[in-house]
Amino acid sequence: MAAVVPTIESFLHSPYSSTTQLNPIYSRRTHLGFQAKLQMPSLLMAWQNSRKEYVKWRRRGWTVKCTAEGIERGLLMGKGRGEGKIIVPERFKVVALMAFVMCLCNADRVVMSVAIVPLAGKYGWSSSFLGVVQSSFLWGYILSSVIGGALVDKYGGKKVLAWGVGFWSLATLLTPWAANHSTTSLLAVRAFFGLAEGVALPSMNTLLSRWFPIHERASAVGISMAGFHLGNVVGLLLTPIVMSSIGLSGPFVLFSSLGLLWLSTWECNMTNDPRESSLVSKSELRLIQAGKTVPPTKHSSQPPPLRLLLSKLPTWAIIVANVTNNWGYFVLLSWMPVYFKTVFDVNLKQAAWFSAVPWGMMAVSGYVAGAASDYLIKAGYSVTLVRKIMQSIGFIGPGLSLLCLNYAKTPVIASIFITAALSLSSFSQAGFLLNIQDIAPRYAGFLHGIANSLGTLAAIISTIGTGYFVQWLGSFQAFLTVTACLYFVTTIFWNLYATGERVF
Repeated sequence: MAAVVPTIESFLHSPYSSTTQLNPIYSRRTHLGFQAKLQMPSLLMAWQNSRKEYVKWRRRGWTVKCTAEGIERGLLMGKGRGEGKIIVPERFKVVALMAFVMCLCNADRVVMSVAIVPLAGKYGWSSSFLGVVQSSFLWGYILSSVIGGALVDKYGGKKVLAWGVGFWSLATLLTPWAANHSTTSLLAVRAFFGLAEGVALPSMNTLLSRWFPIHERASAVGISMAGFHLGNVVGLLLTPIVMSSIGLSGPFVLFSSLGLLWLSTWECNMTNDPRESSLVSKSELRLIQAGKTVPPTKHSSQPPPLRLLLSKLPTWAIIVANVTNNWGYFVLLSWMPVYFKTVFDVNLKQAAWFSAVPWGMMAVSGYVAGAASDYLIKAGYSVTLVRKIMQSIGFIGPGLSLLCLNYAKTPVIASIFITAALSLSSFSQAGFLLNIQDIAPRYAGFLHGIANSLGTLAAIISTIGTGYFVQWLGSFQAFLTVTACLYFVTTIFWNLYATGERVF
């Protein structure tokens, strides 16, 4: 609503026109009786003074709005009294830290996807064994997802994520040593790396659900996942450059150091819940709490009801969606540089550039999906409908793009189709990923862990399966077609059984 602007009419009818302060009309006695006389210069002067006070009031940032949310936003984003500086809400700092660590999370994964090309040439690994090495990360990842999710529900995301970052940074640092030592050591370190990274997504999902109201949650997840996808870009572009100038161990040392640096900032400035933070203003806390559809839940000491969770079809809609999403995602993540090298015979640096562009676009489209989801919810559309729309785009779009990829004749055309597939798949972030908090806010970490573990199993099968398909058939086409069909079938299942209402 527009701000209240003082006018002459409003001034005349205000308390300030009373005789106790200023009366523009006074009386004087004449021979014929009393006669009224209007002091127009006094009236205009008073009105101008009122306008000046209003302008000063506006400049201090205290704009009058007729909704509570508008008042809170004006207070949060305006200037402080007499300080002349912008007040940044604490939840924005939280999402910035989250986006940075998610960027590191994926960059640490991608380093191996690039480094494996010279390693395969050095040790003479076959395409099928490449798939085994690529999937070793997932061996640990599948184990930690459920356990990590349960730990997040019990202890909160702050501590669990901090331990995860510390361990995966250590594993990243040890990777080049393990590769030089033996293949067994390399597989073990990569499995340990996956074990540590398995807690990242459940921690992110739980923390953001506590720090953001529901009408901002999709945007917060979109920003965090944008960092996640930009990690692919950073890893794909920096790894070849650093390896060519410093050596194979260069990128591993770089990214592990950044992880330890982030960890020191995280421990000093983060809490599990905004109610526990001494840095959150009362107005921001009211805004966060007012935007919750359900009361905030405390960490439960009781074990999650696994049988109850698995007895409901909305749970299986999330699990099947996660399985399909991971299947397609890890095929592209692990095999994209190899795809461009094998199909179009481009060198490693060119393959990195062709592979990086789609991930950069995915970061942008992920935020767009989140903003669009929040807009639709604010406009009055049901959460169920919004989640179904976003997830449908996130599966039908990639399916069609992968079918078209089979007919690409140049690396540029192939890059366009892969970019479309990944960009549209990012709409899943505003679909099943947010839906976990919708249906089970109390057990969100555990449910995320279950879905992620089964999705990781699918990722292992798809990563290894791609290698065998390429070795047996000599092309990627058959596996791309299988993946596209999986996208289409899952879209139907999702629209039949998904819901945005609380189930548990």
